[in-house]
Amino acid sequence: MPTRRAILMSALAAAAIRPRTAPAAGEPQAAPTVLRLVNRTIEVDGKPAAVYGIRQPDGTAGITAQVGDRFRVRVENSIGKPSLVHWHGLAPPWRQDGVPGVSGPPIPAGGSADYDFPLAYGGTFWMHSHQGLQEQLLLDAPLIIRDQRDHPGQQEVILMLNDFSFTPPAEIFANLKKGASMPAMAAGGAKPTSAALQGMGAMSGMAGTAKGGASEGPDLNDVTYDAFLANDRTLADPDVVKVEPGSQVLLRVINGASMSSFHFDLGALDGRLIAVDGSFVQPIVGRRFPINVAQRLDLVLTIPRAAAAYPLVATVEGERNRTGIVLAAGNAAIARVPAHAAEAAPEITMGLEKRLRAAEPLAARKPDRVHNVDLTGDMSKYIWSINGVAWNPQVPPLPVAKGERVALVMPNMTGMPHPMHLHGHRFQVVEVDGTQLLGAVRDTVRVPAAGRVVVAFDADNPGTWAFHCHMLYHQAAGMFTTIRYV
Repeated sequence: MPTRRAILMSALAAAAIRPRTAPAAGEPQAAPTVLRLVNRTIEVDGKPAAVYGIRQPDGTAGITAQVGDRFRVRVENSIGKPSLVHWHGLAPPWRQDGVPGVSGPPIPAGGSADYDFPLAYGGTFWMHSHQGLQEQLLLDAPLIIRDQRDHPGQQEVILMLNDFSFTPPAEIFANLKKGASMPAMAAGGAKPTSAALQGMGAMSGMAGTAKGGASEGPDLNDVTYDAFLANDRTLADPDVVKVEPGSQVLLRVINGASMSSFHFDLGALDGRLIAVDGSFVQPIVGRRFPINVAQRLDLVLTIPRAAAAYPLVATVEGERNRTGIVLAAGNAAIARVPAHAAEAAPEITMGLEKRLRAAEPLAARKPDRVHNVDLTGDMSKYIWSINGVAWNPQVPPLPVAKGERVALVMPNMTGMPHPMHLHGHRFQVVEVDGTQLLGAVRDTVRVPAAGRVVVAFDADNPGTWAFHCHMLYHQAAGMFTTIRYV
């Protein structure tokens, strides 16, 4: 039987905000939906863990709304520290984007902030803190905007992935910056690529700490985590979601991990991938899909008619560690799912990215402006950068003008992959390592080590916008810049 927390998570999709029409003249507006930033305690493999959360007053995690409605939300900060929430994947007005120092100041402890903007498109999105390293302590939640992918009678299941450490995030970051001086050296390290590394030192992270030490393999994971979570739980006590035999399920997978990418495996089920990062793609059927940091997958599953249990498992790229949930159809027995795979998962390739085709691609048009965005860093010192400069408030923004088609050319000059995220816009992947594409429309794309990715977007949302690697400690170490309309 599903646990209480399983029922709460499975019911998230049912907690939709009712559609709102504009009030008539003189008619009062409906009260905003309240989201509270809260302190909470979860259990991680039998140990209590103090984390954050984003909850409605009834305990619902995050929010579900309807495309075409207004996003009318009040965020109340109850964690005792300044914070601010970014609506990842949405296109709000610039000042409501939730990035301290770029779109506005943080919400002080005990304070609140109001948000009100139209929801122009639907999909699977998420919300998270952009204040310091708070995201690592699970200050995140699903953000679902219903649209035509939601069918009456179709069950929705949300699966949110996170990485977790009992070590405080500030200590993890400090250990990473110590570089090769860390005493705990593990296998793994930067993948030298001759001129591409431009003489930078090879290094991985450190343990929990962090990892360190050089090898010939790719450098995939900086941090050694204590656990990997799916809906706040490990595979020792997984979220078990009841589904009807013979039914259709819309599975929304959100990678809210701070530093970890996954191979997501449906086991015995075939999945029809219909959207990535909220945007529709030409469907691809499969059982195993990569999901990089901050990306999302929308998968349609058909549950067989016989009673059975279906583990849905995410294995960390380059590791044996895994997490996941179980779909329970009928009165099936639930067997324990091992928390470690038999062997380490391989490096994520760009194979799926090259196969993806946008269902609604950008209109054909040559770029009006091209920005070369080199992904750079001094890995021996744990300094990550863009165009050789680690972020600081004096870094000039990349200029764009309203109405332009803008191309971002991203060669990765480092030995690690970087999931690059643009705020306030959706872009189309148009080139991967020299192959021209009419690829997926996304908001976050992996740029592999020593690889090159080109994306294009239409400058239709004026303001100053963050553009950064979504690996939390890479961003904090300087792989961050801004785009400003001029």
